[in-house]
Amino acid sequence: MTSDQIARNRWLALVAIRIVTAMGAVFGLIVLARAPDTAMRVLGAAIVLSALYAMAVVPRGLTAKWRSK
Repeated sequence: MTSDQIARNRWLALVAIRIVTAMGAVFGLIVLARAPDTAMRVLGAAIVLSALYAMAVVPRGLTAKWRSK
């Protein structure tokens, strides 16, 4: 693989991670909005917070890993 192909694949991976985590946050918001009881609201909030955390941490971790190679 050339360096351009590696860079493109890494960029696509970062974009895919951002899209999936954003979808997770939206799913958590839907669960939170339609929750019939407190336990489901807590679950929805936990899904939203974990998706936001993953959205912030995973791409930075991957770029740091790729930068060190």
